[in-house]
Amino acid sequence: MKKIQLILFGIGKVGSTFINQIIQAQEVFKQQNLEIEIPIILNSSTAFVKDEGIGENWKANFEDFGIPYQVEEIIDYVNSKNWKNVVAIDATASADFVNNYTNLVENAFHIIAANKVANTLAYDEYAFFREVLKEHKKHFLYETNVGAGLPVVETLKNLHLSGEKVTKIRGVFSGSLSYIFNTFSEENKNFSEVVALAESKGYTEPDPRVDLSGTDVARKLLILGRELQLSYNLEDVVVKNLVPAYLTETNSVTAFQEQITDLDEEFQLLKSELKENEVLRYIGELDVEDEVLEVKLVKAQKENPLGALQGADSLFEIYTESYGTQPLVIQGAGAGAAVTARGLVSDVIKLAERI
Repeated sequence: MKKIQLILFGIGKVGSTFINQIIQAQEVFKQQNLEIEIPIILNSSTAFVKDEGIGENWKANFEDFGIPYQVEEIIDYVNSKNWKNVVAIDATASADFVNNYTNLVENAFHIIAANKVANTLAYDEYAFFREVLKEHKKHFLYETNVGAGLPVVETLKNLHLSGEKVTKIRGVFSGSLSYIFNTFSEENKNFSEVVALAESKGYTEPDPRVDLSGTDVARKLLILGRELQLSYNLEDVVVKNLVPAYLTETNSVTAFQEQITDLDEEFQLLKSELKENEVLRYIGELDVEDEVLEVKLVKAQKENPLGALQGADSLFEIYTESYGTQPLVIQGAGAGAAVTARGLVSDVIKLAERI
């Protein structure tokens, strides 16, 4: 029986769901000759430790028995246990926490991350961390960085490493923007109404400008480009920000929500210019041969996969020399705590096969 200890940083929606999925899958793990435990869970200030695994009452125990911690103390504690296979799970969205990655790897931790920050750092830092991983023979898995639980990163990596020439990647990378433009294109609603609807359903960030800025799509596009060994930085991505500067600069989310109706006329005009078989889609696109990375609003024909997208689904088209003009298409729920957590569990199983 192979034993793996998971140290979980971040117990918000994704982290909490991940814990419950790990607990519920114990019988499935045993069938694979795996014993997977979570002995330590942490938020930004508090840790709960139970060597044999936190168990189903973890939430109450965290509240009752959690203690303040420093990351260095957690590393020392884990080292004192001589656990053979230790994995740090990063279910935070913290830029600061990523500063601990090198120290974790140097202390024999593998890392699995939903957090995108490490993969979108300046290229020099990104490359340095991969050297650290290589030097210490540790694994870093991050399938959930792009497409939540969809197998996008692994598929692209395998194509590239097999010698397949990838020529273009494009698609709808954001669940929130997928919902917004799928709904806006098909229903008789103002753009501001659709954004408010997306917000009420929990698809957007608390500040919808985060979604509408296109930055998250740009980060995902950058991550995919780097999987092809392309040394791009975030500044290399040309992004169509859907929010005008004067609405970006105001600090108040409430003020933005009151002024978002300013965008209705512009988007209504774009909609009126669509042909009967066309819809609007907000996409990321990497043209490998021309070295162009773009995040933009485009017209798509309804009969194509991009135009036929429904709800809040994500879609990724990978064009290669072998596939020709017909891309490999990966489509499905690309956001949400349940699918993201399941993607983390999937990465744990992948890692278990490699160590």
